[in-house]
Amino acid sequence: MFLEALKAFFIGIVQGITEWLPVSSTGHMILFDELVKLDVSDGFFELFEVVIQFGSILAVLVLFFDKLNPFSRKKDDEMKKKTWSLWFKVIVAVIPAAVIGLLFDDWFNEHFYNYVVVAIALIVYGILFIVIERFNKNKQKKYEDVYDIDYLTAVKIGCFQVLSLIPGTSRSGSTIIGASMVGVSRNAAAEFSFFLAIPVMLGASLLKVLKFAVNGVAMTKTEIVVLAVGMITAFLVSLVVIKFLMNFVRRHSFEAFGWYRIILGAVVIGYFIVKNFIF
Repeated sequence: MFLEALKAFFIGIVQGITEWLPVSSTGHMILFDELVKLDVSDGFFELFEVVIQFGSILAVLVLFFDKLNPFSRKKDDEMKKKTWSLWFKVIVAVIPAAVIGLLFDDWFNEHFYNYVVVAIALIVYGILFIVIERFNKNKQKKYEDVYDIDYLTAVKIGCFQVLSLIPGTSRSGSTIIGASMVGVSRNAAAEFSFFLAIPVMLGASLLKVLKFAVNGVAMTKTEIVVLAVGMITAFLVSLVVIKFLMNFVRRHSFEAFGWYRIILGAVVIGYFIVKNFIF
């Protein structure tokens, strides 16, 4: 049990870091899974991969509780109205990815979940990050604050989130790129990306739990510990990473993440070429 819990701890660290940075959690998990494999059933591992994200989402709710709370006593009527409006914009923005995901998620995973597609997505979107950041370097941003984003812009960002269905794209990466292209500041783009993750991840976690329960699969004591350790670790690491990213984008561009994605994509390709050649 201790060894599996330790593995879950390291997986939680990877999840907590890569879920929020625009570097693709899938790309990292493909490599990490080659090094650390949990000794659990296939059904549980599918559940674990999704539900562990719940810990990451809790970090967003904790860090942005006041900003997302329309009932806060600290807010006047105008700010409460803006908060409700922000939630509605998030819900509207989630619709495109939710619809396409429900219809084609299994098809995308079946046809695109392989190291070649993941590596290409890492590199292509890495290049896009660099190009877009350089293009927007001296341009005035239309939306400096997340509250300023209008409904049409929210829908546009939501359409970019559909791209994250392709493994290796990165949910945060696709939404941040989309937000940047429609004139949203880095700070507001990162925040809106975090908020979009709330209904997406909560919905995915709930569906996976229900599917697991309907199938009548019971978790062992070891699996319960593994799930708890993974979620708690992802939550704690996410608290640190989200704070880091918000401080980072106030002083730096996303270009560094673009270069990182390109390097990671090359590493993924190189690793599997060597592995296939040797074995």
